[in-house]
Amino acid sequence: MTSTKIAVIGGSGLYDIDGLENTTWETIDTPWGAPSDALLTGTLNGVDMVFLPRHGRGHVHSPTTVPYRANIDALKRLGVTDVISVSACGSFREEMAPGDFVIVDQFIDRTFARDKSFFGKGCVAHVSVAHPTCPRLGEACEHAAKDAGITVHMGGTYLAIEGPQFSTLAESKMYRESWGADVIGMTNMPEAKLAREAELCYASVAMITDYDSWHPDHGEVDVTEIIRTLMGNADKGRDLVRRLPALLGTDRAPCPHGCDRALEFAILTQPHARDPAIMAKLDAVAGRVI
Repeated sequence: MTSTKIAVIGGSGLYDIDGLENTTWETIDTPWGAPSDALLTGTLNGVDMVFLPRHGRGHVHSPTTVPYRANIDALKRLGVTDVISVSACGSFREEMAPGDFVIVDQFIDRTFARDKSFFGKGCVAHVSVAHPTCPRLGEACEHAAKDAGITVHMGGTYLAIEGPQFSTLAESKMYRESWGADVIGMTNMPEAKLAREAELCYASVAMITDYDSWHPDHGEVDVTEIIRTLMGNADKGRDLVRRLPALLGTDRAPCPHGCDRALEFAILTQPHARDPAIMAKLDAVAGRVI
């Protein structure tokens, strides 16, 4: 049994957590560079919490320039056990309306300009992301959302695009009709993959701001309207987060889905052939197995 430590990675509109006590902004150095910002640590209802603004305070990082590896490494160094990703997204489904939340359970990754793994030449590893989010953590987020009176949809496929531009009409129709995606965003990949490599339980809460561009009654994405919905979603997101400590508790058993043991048999490079420089960089994310 270990102690629960919840990290919230806040997306567009969510730049803090209400109610944190004993707070400190901590600057963390990682072998992968600087995280998006300093990390806010504290306690909420007796449970240790960490908050990381994904885009940095003041929104200085685009989806492409977010330092995803440094962010996940920093959380691991702080002893985080569970990561809640909160992000804005567009919807491909009529019933998933602006203002609703979706607890994502699958991804389609169409990003192409980001470092997607901690591993590579000198230390090769392959983790499974067949089920890229933690069901236990997702269920806690669903419960918290319902308790907060939020309209929430359990399960959905998140299409991650590179951005920063929104989709064309043709792309939006293809993603919806041919690919079967439910929501679209720019930031959950490679974040979810890296969390799995770091053996962290990861849940994605997608806050819907718009219908992308496919919807005949809504037309193209309107940034002004998005920002208006975003502000309302941010208040709901903070309400959801406030309820998580009571649901997850202070004591944490091993993840029943094996998220915290994802590297058990994943590293293929034999010990004698591993690059010492790479191994030194992996001290936090893979320290349990190396």
